Amino acid sequence: MRRHLLAWSSAAIMAVFAAPVSAGDCRPDKVDLRGSWGQTVFSVEIADDEQERAQGLMFRESMPSRAGMLFVYDQPQPAAFWMKNTLIPLDIIFLDERGLVTSVHENAKPGDLTPIPGGDQVFAVLEINGGLSRRYGISAGTQMRHKVFSAQGAVWPC
Repeated sequence: MRRHLLAWSSAAIMAVFAAPVSAGDCRPDKVDLRGSWGQTVFSVEIADDEQERAQGLMFRESMPSRAGMLFVYDQPQPAAFWMKNTLIPLDIIFLDERGLVTSVHENAKPGDLTPIPGGDQVFAVLEINGGLSRRYGISAGTQMRHKVFSAQGAVWPC
């Protein structure tokens, strides 16, 4: 009896921790990502105007592992990023207006002035610590949920 109760308790605990994030958890300071690899969440700062996008993550010496910056444009457009004055390696994740990852540039080199193109229809860009996209399996086709993608056609609406 005791062994059966312990097995049930362990299964219940695992179910709670493995449960997907619900639509009620869609918050402006978080992004949810999912794919065939599973699901993960990052806390984000939003850069949604010209000045914030220009500053980005420059001059920061570190960033928590579950944090990032979400750059959002008014409409889909050509976008390229560079690493001028950026002190930490970053993974740069480009998304379309539906919240679908279109490309990922892994481990962009700090200080590098070489443009990193994201495509012609970039609506948002997520920057996270270098190496995390590979660790979690984030790649083209991964879906992102955030309120900026809540318009009709979002692949994973809030």
